[in-house]
Amino acid sequence: MYLLLFVLQSYFLMVCSCPSKCSCSNGIKGKMELRLWVQCRGPGMLYIPANAPSDTIRLRLENTLISRVPRAAFYNLSELRFLWLTYNSITSIHPSSFLNLKSLHELRLDGNLLSAFPWEGLRDMARLCTLGLHNNRLSSLPAHAAVFLPNITYLDLSSNRLTMLPAELLNLWFPLTGQKGGLVKRKILGLHDNPWLCNCEISMVKSFSMSLGSLVVLIDQMLTCSRSIDGPTVEVPRKETSNCIRLSVKPAATTVISSLGSNVILRCDATGYPTPTLTWIKTSAYSGCCQPNTPENIEQLPKNLKSFMQASPGVGLRWSIISLSGLSHKDAGEYRCQARNMAGIAEANIQLKVVGVIGDAHPPKIKLVKTRLKTSVKLYHPDTV
Repeated sequence: MYLLLFVLQSYFLMVCSCPSKCSCSNGIKGKMELRLWVQCRGPGMLYIPANAPSDTIRLRLENTLISRVPRAAFYNLSELRFLWLTYNSITSIHPSSFLNLKSLHELRLDGNLLSAFPWEGLRDMARLCTLGLHNNRLSSLPAHAAVFLPNITYLDLSSNRLTMLPAELLNLWFPLTGQKGGLVKRKILGLHDNPWLCNCEISMVKSFSMSLGSLVVLIDQMLTCSRSIDGPTVEVPRKETSNCIRLSVKPAATTVISSLGSNVILRCDATGYPTPTLTWIKTSAYSGCCQPNTPENIEQLPKNLKSFMQASPGVGLRWSIISLSGLSHKDAGEYRCQARNMAGIAEANIQLKVVGVIGDAHPPKIKLVKTRLKTSVKLYHPDTV
């Protein structure tokens, strides 16, 4: 038995030989199946090793002089679950570096020299839940990053050069009530040691994370803000949230009655800071007496509607209208004007009623009948009264 283990260990060390010191060890899954853990470190390594065993589940490359991660660098490691590329000299990562890593749970890139990260490279890693980017040189987060982070429950962006958070990420971390989807998992975020702009958004992140039952936990509550990367930093004050304006939605009318075939405009105004987004949703169908029960009048509800918007970001005001032309009974129902920002959600309802009977859209012509009016005139004389 000992001889067998010695032979296996010798084989593992042979296949994962690297330019500098590498070690391989085996873990046991169940009672029989062997799984490899590979660790390579040292300044003698300049490239990602291409000879790691295909059944490796943990790969750790650290304290090397690796400067770039090329395309499909780990393509043969389809069973990889943990990938640590920490404290190297990585300055660039190809967008397709992580191809075929569908089983990856954890990706750590702490302590490198990254000024940008290819977020789209995470698209195929549906099981990824931990992403570490601590101590790099990231100066911005693109809005589209949120598309590739829905399953991330641990994200460390601390010790970078970040100044602002896009609204898309805030909506991802602080889901609003009424948002569709299943159970929302708690998220752990590392945002400290960045020169944030001391605005409403970053203040609310801190405030919300400190509230009871929050789904977001900050690794370090000590967030600082600065007007420039090289300028002095101060702790984010919680009172800064007073600059935020609570959401308010007001419709132009709560009930609109219009005739069949006519045109109508529905409008609502919303105020709040950060400036809210507005969405029109039709939530219920017509329930009047005159709608025919035909298949063409059956519609899927609720449904989003196209609208026209105009905003005044400086004062946090936005208004929106929807235009309906040639009204039919299908257009009747309840319309919901919904405003959202990271502070919450507010909405107002408008009831649209369509009157008239199908087939009688045009009023009947009134037949005019000429009649001769008979009048009689009686003369009165003063002497006869």
